[in-house]
Amino acid sequence: MEKLKSLIPSNIKQRIAQSTAEQLPSTCSSLLDFFLSLQIFHTAVEELTDSQRSLCSKNIETALDLKQKGNNCFTSGNYDKALSFYTQALRFAPMNDAYEDEKNLVSILYINRASTLHKMGLLMECVRDCDRAIEISPSYAKAWYRRGKANASLESYKDAVDDLNLAMDKELSICRKSQIQDEIDIIVNEVGKKSSPITKHNEKNPGSLAEPHLMELQCVSTPAKGRGMSSVTDIPQASLILSEEPYAAILSKACRDTHCHFCMNELPKDSVPCASCSIPLYCSWKCQVQAGGMNSRISINNNSGIDRHISSISLASNCENALADSNGNIPEHRHECKGVNWPRVLPSEIVLAGRVIVKSMEQRNFSRTTAPIEALELTHNYVHMPLDVKLELHMYSIVLTYCLHHCSTVEFPLAGDSAAQLVILICQIRVNSMAVVHMKSQESNWSLEHPGKLSPREVSFTSNIEQVKVGQAIYSTASMFNHSCQPNIHAYFQSRTLFIRSTELVTAGYPLELSYGPQVGQWDLRERQQLLEDQYAFKCQCSGCLDLNFSDLAINAFSCPHPGCFGVVVDGSWVNRPYCTLKCPLLIDNVKREDINRVGRRLFEQQDGSFRVDPGRCLNCGSSRDLELSQLQSEKAWSCIKRLQDVLLSKKIPENIFSDAMEAIRLLRSTWHAYNKIIAQAEDSLAEAFCLTGDLQRAMHHCKASVQILEKLYHPKHIVIGNELVKLSSIELSLGDRSNAMDNIIRLCEVFTLYYGSHAPKIFPYLESLQKEASKLDEEGHNLHSNNSSEG
Repeated sequence: MEKLKSLIPSNIKQRIAQSTAEQLPSTCSSLLDFFLSLQIFHTAVEELTDSQRSLCSKNIETALDLKQKGNNCFTSGNYDKALSFYTQALRFAPMNDAYEDEKNLVSILYINRASTLHKMGLLMECVRDCDRAIEISPSYAKAWYRRGKANASLESYKDAVDDLNLAMDKELSICRKSQIQDEIDIIVNEVGKKSSPITKHNEKNPGSLAEPHLMELQCVSTPAKGRGMSSVTDIPQASLILSEEPYAAILSKACRDTHCHFCMNELPKDSVPCASCSIPLYCSWKCQVQAGGMNSRISINNNSGIDRHISSISLASNCENALADSNGNIPEHRHECKGVNWPRVLPSEIVLAGRVIVKSMEQRNFSRTTAPIEALELTHNYVHMPLDVKLELHMYSIVLTYCLHHCSTVEFPLAGDSAAQLVILICQIRVNSMAVVHMKSQESNWSLEHPGKLSPREVSFTSNIEQVKVGQAIYSTASMFNHSCQPNIHAYFQSRTLFIRSTELVTAGYPLELSYGPQVGQWDLRERQQLLEDQYAFKCQCSGCLDLNFSDLAINAFSCPHPGCFGVVVDGSWVNRPYCTLKCPLLIDNVKREDINRVGRRLFEQQDGSFRVDPGRCLNCGSSRDLELSQLQSEKAWSCIKRLQDVLLSKKIPENIFSDAMEAIRLLRSTWHAYNKIIAQAEDSLAEAFCLTGDLQRAMHHCKASVQILEKLYHPKHIVIGNELVKLSSIELSLGDRSNAMDNIIRLCEVFTLYYGSHAPKIFPYLESLQKEASKLDEEGHNLHSNNSSEG
């Protein structure tokens, strides 16, 4: 792309730099005509669209090489590597090619992987791989045999006997038939000793918990923010407002080998490849069908008991045909599934634009109505973009136009108008798409002795709960919600389904606003507004930005140098803040005024009613602090905390790093204000460090200090506080402090329920573990008290 960019004439670049949305057909046509005259352009796009030159097409030689490597690892007992090689071989193995004794290579690979899964004790995964092999090759004796052995291990004896009978029926070797009969006899004997449950092992359904939502939403328009959403009725706190499937979605490149390319859940050990190319992996055949529209039904005659058994396990009978239905649902990977390079090479948002445009065109052809993507009226910020971004958009749009023209299932002309449509669509995706994030926790364990007569127990401490971006998606309704740095609704995901829930009481007609990323308490005003302007091209005018709040005062503030004064000292970035130009008394409610007055009472003492800030002077007593020197001191102290954070990953902390960090936190406390977020981060790092060394009393002290700061910057029921309480309650449980642990577990459960409702236990499975641990500790404490009373 850089070589192509360097060849573009300056007059075309200038036209693109000055172009508006209305001029895009002209500028795109000029650039397209220029590119079509270059051999380098044709070479580049042919590498993206020619399946014969692609690394993403099926390749039997590659599959066989990976299969042999898997066989070697299996023979040597290295089952983890064998599993990986067989999975990679499945990615490249052609679906319909006969390989050995008219058996399909894919079915053979599934059985090889099933044998590996059986060795690893993953019995359900083994059965599912057998089912996939049988789906492709119903007469494959080894598949039935392996399925029977796995079902026997699962104690599903009836299925095991049926499977082995089928294996014996399909087996040609008389010796093998006799061996299989011996296996059946052994199982029949076992059935006489045990009950014989019948277990079905259908493909997993990655669906989410059902929860009704009855909120009637309406689209509204305001002078400050334009189009937005509100409710027709009052919405109670913690109510589910919306659940929505994406109009179009794509998995992040970083997650291609770890997450399902359709539902975006983590891949199981028995992942399923695409039937036609080597790019996607899916968690189940159902997701593969939904993404690619493959119809893999096999014809079965149900006249015999054996045929009925085959039919009962048929995966295809449990998968809906994913061709366009009456609602216009289009398999999103189908037009990419040609064994070509461009879906793998181009940026994710460009490939997502291709999915949106193809779905829109196919839906229009299917329903004979206007294109749905046009009906969404998504906003864009093309006119505000700098030259380099506009030029990049033109280039990617032309390349994508070429790819869709040659590979799409719909007719997409290679023309300037087509590229112009894609330029606007990519802009709309950048502004309106949502990052699909899943919650991930990192845990470290240590053993300890509970106080008193309690026995040792290994306790888990969740050191970090992070949001991991797994994909990007366009949601039709959710795209209409406006942003606020103090949102009243919360968005989260189960698989790729979006859920939006109220976090406070919202009265009828009041705007429903979520956070596009930055929030009060997370960053200060300047950082929030800069990010929103850079990414979304608007200057935020939410209440969190227009009104003075305690968090923005304290989050990056220095402490007053005068002993005993709790006032804040702010830097020069405050001079240009919206509320710094007010010429009237600040309208702040009593609760906020009390907090602000504690650290900045001079703000309310201006004689002319104006709002003025003097950088470097305390907002309580007026004492002066040398900001430049203070900044240098804090940077030196923070470097010590950073070194501590770096060694935490190695789980070994040298003594000098510890002592330097303790001196650094002392210096930070004397330089920064007590509610500065840097101190909270430093306290959190020290808490984790003391946990690793087993000094849980000091870990609890620092963890509490961090929580107290964050509660002031956010609010006590913010989700960030819930995450921190997980850490604190884990430490308290480890120390046997059941009273405080129970109180904090109750608090964090309330927070998670507020933000995630009935989905909280599924998203955060350790909540149940914490509750069980607390109950067990409480019961042990009660028994200990009873025993002591009896002895007395």
